[in-house]
Amino acid sequence: METPDFGETKQLAEQDHAAAQINLGIMYKNGQGVTHDYTIAHMWFNIATANGYADAAKARDLLAKEMTAASITKAQEMARECLGSDYRDCGVK
Repeated sequence: METPDFGETKQLAEQDHAAAQINLGIMYKNGQGVTHDYTIAHMWFNIATANGYADAAKARDLLAKEMTAASITKAQEMARECLGSDYRDCGVK
């Protein structure tokens, strides 16, 4: 399976594509083409879940087992900011 391009995946994720959002979460979780970051991965899994991608909730819940409560809270806040800003403020500058 070919590795997705980070830039293209991020662009699609910011256009409300739930499949791209879960893929972006996976990329951050695994450090695939981007710096490994569980908090940002959790954020994208949350967003994909909010957009109706059922498997994203499973991925988010599994990842949460590897995170601190503070990191999960931060990821949830970042997801709210991202969605509330229409994807202009998604925790990654």
